[in-house]
Amino acid sequence: MAMPQNSTRENGFCFAQPLDFSRPSPHPGEAGRPLGAVSGGDGCSTPLSNGIASSGAPSPSDSCAEPLCAPSPAQEETPLEEGIKYVSAEGEELACGWGGFTPGCLQLCNTSKGVLFFLCVASFLQGMTVNGFINTVITSIERRFDLRSYQSGLIASSYDIAACVCLTFVSYFGGNGHKPRWLGWGVLVMGLGSLLFALPHFTTGQYEAPSAAQVGVCGGNQSLPCSRAASSLSGYRFVFMLGQFLHGMGATPLYTLGVTYLDENVKTNYSPVYIAVFYTAAILGPAAGYLVGGMFLNIYTEIGRETDMAPENTLWVGAWWIGFLGAGAASLLISIPILGYPQRLPGSQRYIVMRVSEAHQLKDGSHKKASDPDFGKTVKDLPRSVLLLLKNPTFIFLCLAGATEATLIAGMSTFGPKFLESQFSLSASEAATFFGYLVVPAGGGGTFLGGFLVNKLKLRCSGIIKLCLLCTVSSLLAIFIFFFHCPNMPMAGVTQMYDGSALPGGHLNLTAACNAQCGCLQDTYSPVCGTDGIMYYSPCHAGCKSVSVDLRDAKKVYQECSCVDKALLPDSGKAKAGKCTSSCAKKPLLLCFMFVVILFTFLSSIPALTATLRCVSDRQRSFALGIQWIVVRTLGGIPGPIAFGSMIDKSCLLWQEQCAEQGSCYVYQNSAMSRYTLVAGLVYKVLGTTFFIVACLLYKPPPPESAPGSLDASENGTSDLQEHKPSLPAEEDI
Repeated sequence: MAMPQNSTRENGFCFAQPLDFSRPSPHPGEAGRPLGAVSGGDGCSTPLSNGIASSGAPSPSDSCAEPLCAPSPAQEETPLEEGIKYVSAEGEELACGWGGFTPGCLQLCNTSKGVLFFLCVASFLQGMTVNGFINTVITSIERRFDLRSYQSGLIASSYDIAACVCLTFVSYFGGNGHKPRWLGWGVLVMGLGSLLFALPHFTTGQYEAPSAAQVGVCGGNQSLPCSRAASSLSGYRFVFMLGQFLHGMGATPLYTLGVTYLDENVKTNYSPVYIAVFYTAAILGPAAGYLVGGMFLNIYTEIGRETDMAPENTLWVGAWWIGFLGAGAASLLISIPILGYPQRLPGSQRYIVMRVSEAHQLKDGSHKKASDPDFGKTVKDLPRSVLLLLKNPTFIFLCLAGATEATLIAGMSTFGPKFLESQFSLSASEAATFFGYLVVPAGGGGTFLGGFLVNKLKLRCSGIIKLCLLCTVSSLLAIFIFFFHCPNMPMAGVTQMYDGSALPGGHLNLTAACNAQCGCLQDTYSPVCGTDGIMYYSPCHAGCKSVSVDLRDAKKVYQECSCVDKALLPDSGKAKAGKCTSSCAKKPLLLCFMFVVILFTFLSSIPALTATLRCVSDRQRSFALGIQWIVVRTLGGIPGPIAFGSMIDKSCLLWQEQCAEQGSCYVYQNSAMSRYTLVAGLVYKVLGTTFFIVACLLYKPPPPESAPGSLDASENGTSDLQEHKPSLPAEEDI
């Protein structure tokens, strides 16, 4: 018996009875009937209540092995209906396993929820590694390997460069191939990239941070040897870039083929929820990366070796590499079950047949070419596929809107912890943990809420774009919070003169009468906080002559500091190791509105992705996501970290100088950092708003009669196939 199949050979189905492939189709080339009618009697033309094509399909009341009616020769020659093909499903492998090894216990996971679980774990690991650990340890890597911010921005952008190189190939051929295998091998490559990223820790010598004794007090400051020239260690940035390149290659299938694989195997109205859960895991990954990475940074990078430094010390380098080892091993393990999934899940055909097309309608009707069952199977169709997408204005402007959002997300996720570190005078681990607390509820909650709203409101494509527009405008208004900033903690010789007056012409002057006899050098930055509330470059620059240890917090206390004002307190003239604590009154306001910006930015992510999937033909979904990711990464993900890194470099007040080489930045000007962030945020948010408006205005939905299986839309335009009550009894179980 011939079972209804789509052009990619999904498994057949029967609405009321289990599948029965006991008899092969006598007519493999049998054509489908026009949607909305089935054969019965002489003409065999009986409309279905839900309009689903069912030529040669079994009756709900009969066995799946019995045909509804015997086809006539004339019916056998009926032209093929677009997008649906009736072929035998006999021999198609739908079991979960590896080759011939398909144990029954694995079939419990051979469901859409099972796939969702493993893909969520993979996206969680990807987010935790690429957007969590790397962004958390960026300051430590800069310090350990003498990198500048724009160089660390290049490391972050290598991920997107790799994705752009691979996206066209993966999305085009993977979209018509065995998606789980592409996904599994991608996760495995991603794990190898994580292991490679941790490699420099094991191939370099031990980190020789100068101790307090080396930094010295007044008269005891020592110069460091120039064997650790910045140029020698900075060469390791190419290893980091290669690790990130492998991350990008491995994650490419995850957010293109993974999304379409979920979309193909669930109901249309449940698809946004499944995708939202998938992306929520991807958002929670970075949050976990910030929190766990922050904890690892409190462990000294040379595990087992004692040091007299505390994590608050600006020369401290935490164990940045531990997270990459764990994430790499976990990625290798999770790739194994993903590789075992079949090309499509059992029962997925019913969802594909029932889907209502919302693809943008081109004036010349060329969008119908994508419905050809043989379209997209060869390389020669690649240029035509690209052309069809380029002629879709809604798709193009959704891509451009995504690129503007990606620029801000990539830039802020890379340098957000550094922003908090500078504004609130925090250590690197404290800033990473703080940023994680913002991303968990705002990013994760916003991502899930976006998919939930699309499902709950049953929005069609135009309504989804309007929701994206509303979210973008809301975040645009909230970004004006960057008008405000926390003032820099006063630092002698950097933000002010030693006597408290302004620096002439803004030039640094770390030498004053109080430390002129100390012979202080600038080779090592080891800030101390005086009892007068002013920071000093080092104990020597504060004029301190002796040192002791505070038993309460094990921090070093420097005494007899000639530059520290002694007239304020009885216990004055002292300085404590580390930065001065910020008491910025605007801190709650800044954090609150940063939360709002992150929330509404991520709230629009799943609706925008859902709109992209719906405005293109079904057979172009994987390829459309691939092209969209190329645009998003080329215009957003790649330049974002580089632009933000260069911007942050411009706001630097105090650079590291070692052996005549300029290294990383020690102190940033908070007002300039906020100002640059505000300008960048306004530019990209205004562009995003404009692109969403244009996408909404240019979208042309298909007429109701051209949507297979659709009924008349409701008054608010939110009609969905699943809202109606067809007469087929098994529909309630789908």
